[in-house]
Amino acid sequence: MRFQTVLFTLSICFGAISSSPSMTNPPPPPSDLKKRKTGCLKISNCRCIMKDGSGVINLVAMADSDGFLVPLKPVPSENAPPNAEILLSFSPCQPFSEPEELAGTDCTDVAACLTVRFYRNSRYISHYINYGRHEGNEFHYNSSLQTLSVTYSVLEYTPPLTVVHYRCSPNRSTYFTLHVDGDIPLQIWVESPCACPNACALGDVGPGTIFLIILSLSATAYFILGSCALRPFRTGSGVQIAPEESLWCMLCYMFTERRGGRRRRYISLREETL
Repeated sequence: MRFQTVLFTLSICFGAISSSPSMTNPPPPPSDLKKRKTGCLKISNCRCIMKDGSGVINLVAMADSDGFLVPLKPVPSENAPPNAEILLSFSPCQPFSEPEELAGTDCTDVAACLTVRFYRNSRYISHYINYGRHEGNEFHYNSSLQTLSVTYSVLEYTPPLTVVHYRCSPNRSTYFTLHVDGDIPLQIWVESPCACPNACALGDVGPGTIFLIILSLSATAYFILGSCALRPFRTGSGVQIAPEESLWCMLCYMFTERRGGRRRRYISLREETL
């Protein structure tokens, strides 16, 4: 009887353990959890944050001082028109217009522009083709290749005309291919250490940012000094604000005390020498 009771109890315990959610649906291995967190989440037209928490990829660091990654570079292309030269301009973050002195062309506030120049009648005739804008660009990250691919389209919900592949690499190189009159978009491959997460973070800091930081610090110091050293008083013409008299005395005292201390120290050293 006791043996049957023990068997019955063991069968109930085994059935409860086998029917528990932790046994029927075991947790995924760490490798699966890591795969789920791969990718780069777009937070602006120039930045994306890594889903695994490794950092941010900032495309501003890819550009030169003028904001261009490719400024008017000749593009080798297949099926190009005869006697034509194709130049590519691309900016990863800053919209530009081509040419700058002529408004109203197809390349107005664009990310990529193709300039096709024909030499006719002893002069160049240029045509400007919009090859993508920053608005609506899409980010795709390949974790195995450590490459961020960004697509640029002329209009939203249209096929991209330019695809730029930023690969995390210790080397620096840029090359591109173009198929004229084809369905294949312009492809640009960029190898740079700035394509790695949290690399080249100083690319965001420019003269404007430095000026704003200095202006903020100056304004803060001014208000703190004003609240501590300025005193309002009423006159016949109204209320005026002037520094406390003790402020100037304190500054003069500190200055003379410092000079006097140096002088006394010099005299004492001289006396000891004598």
